[in-house]
Amino acid sequence: MLLKDLCMTHAVAGNEKPLRDLLLSYFKDAGMEPKIDRIGNLIVSNDVDSDLHIAITAHMDEVGLMVKGVDESGLIRFFPVGGMDPRILVSKVVEIGENRIKGVIGAKPIHMQKAPERDKAFTIDQLYIDIGTNSKKETENLVSPGDYINFISEYREFGDHKVKAKALDNRVGCWMTMEMLKLETDVRITGIFTVQEELGLRGSAVAANNLDADLVLVLEGTTCGDATEVEDHLKTTELGKGPAISIMDRTSIYQKSHVKDLIRVANQHEIPWQYRRNSFGGNDGGRFQYAKEGTSVLSLATPCRYIHSPVSVMDTRDFNHMKDLLIRFIEDRSKGGR
Repeated sequence: MLLKDLCMTHAVAGNEKPLRDLLLSYFKDAGMEPKIDRIGNLIVSNDVDSDLHIAITAHMDEVGLMVKGVDESGLIRFFPVGGMDPRILVSKVVEIGENRIKGVIGAKPIHMQKAPERDKAFTIDQLYIDIGTNSKKETENLVSPGDYINFISEYREFGDHKVKAKALDNRVGCWMTMEMLKLETDVRITGIFTVQEELGLRGSAVAANNLDADLVLVLEGTTCGDATEVEDHLKTTELGKGPAISIMDRTSIYQKSHVKDLIRVANQHEIPWQYRRNSFGGNDGGRFQYAKEGTSVLSLATPCRYIHSPVSVMDTRDFNHMKDLLIRFIEDRSKGGR
């Protein structure tokens, strides 16, 4: 299965079933026995009998929208699902509900805006989705409140080792977890594909209380801050400089000894890496770190520009170096490296 297949599958937070079904099919075809817990997380193990147990986790969900209601003209009003900047939404093409009704996000045209309005960004409440209908009744025959709204965005390779796609956060982590489960290793590896990370780490809160592991590796797509006019110390990560290792974030302070081990392995094998240089945001690691008696956690991420939008961009070299580092780190652990 390719990263493209994962990115092109819709799985807005709370509606991860399409992606989960795709992963289920993949693992069953590979002769593995995946399980689904009550909240919808997918758990699969390599079934290696070992004293060392490493869990690798990535969230399946992506940001998107949900139908809130329909106004008298037939235009659809919506909520955000997950955190996003309303400024990126105008003119985006979307699909709504199980019938995949096509629509476009619109707003009051500039010709009709008063001067003060032109100096302000639109809020969610000022935006709507046009599906080409002419009345409230006609629209309500096609969509309903609670229907999920997905961004339509093609997966494209372009430029210098770059990829553009929706949902790189966190299909990069899902694909990487799948690859680690294929390793020939004497380490027991459990892959956990969580739900509703974008809504407050909900899936991992359940998974963490049903897991006993020596270490949890949280794989992510993370914010990239290498755009122009960003001061160096504010550049969270930069494309092309390797996977990003976190020291702390809003939900976790990562155990220093494990961070040092990861850096040691990267340097030993001359794998490029960088620090994730801010503490904004968080990930599923926070739930695993303090569940039960506590579990050691590490976070490794692929930098992505324009994250939480339909057009995230990553550098495939960072992605491949992340894979190399994970393989080497697991090998090091299997040999007793600490």
